[in-house]
Amino acid sequence: MKLLLTLAATALILSLKASAGDLTGTVVESMDSGGYTYLLIKTPAGEKKWAAVTKAAVKKGDKATVTNSMDMKNFESPTLKRKFDVIAFGMLSDGKAPAPAADPHAGGMTGGAMGGAAPHGARTEVKGPIKVTKAAGPDARTIAEVYAQKKELKGKAVVVSGKVVKYNAGILDRNWAHLRDGSGNAKDGSDDITVLLKDESAVDQVITVRGKVMLDKDLGGMYKFPVAIEDAVLVK
Repeated sequence: MKLLLTLAATALILSLKASAGDLTGTVVESMDSGGYTYLLIKTPAGEKKWAAVTKAAVKKGDKATVTNSMDMKNFESPTLKRKFDVIAFGMLSDGKAPAPAADPHAGGMTGGAMGGAAPHGARTEVKGPIKVTKAAGPDARTIAEVYAQKKELKGKAVVVSGKVVKYNAGILDRNWAHLRDGSGNAKDGSDDITVLLKDESAVDQVITVRGKVMLDKDLGGMYKFPVAIEDAVLVK
């Protein structure tokens, strides 16, 4: 009984150390293909789940944590010629600094693509208020204005400034950034917009982007967007 309680306590501690979007556990299978490492991870609770990260030196028996993970259902790897019922794409963390990640053919955005939630389903919490000055020019909009004027703006170019609160690179050949500028409402998600960015960025950067407003876009898998900005580039 004492051993069982110890194991249960250990599992609970490991679970609490990982965030809502993290997958952590012991690697029971590992394979490299197409520049990526595919890992079958056994969690402290005993669940086994596949994950994919940028190619890394990971072997069976290693402890691994995949952060910023996003689930993709019915994903088929063209290089492995294998279909996964569910696979998590994310970044492999060594406990110090995460490596870049994500299969360019992967999907898996649920809530985050739909407004204020993060790609792996939980809303990204940010310390302190965000206040970013609205971009200049006739095409400039705040994030709240994009949501409020979405029908009129559909298919049109807008310029938006905001702080990057979430960022995932190289998924479906795009970089995915969540921007907030202090406008909008967290309750309905109108304070956070997903940008499909051609250029690179990083979390906590304040950037200005120009792109086209898209509505109800389905990019396959679980990538479905009521409102987002696509084909975006950084405005210098």
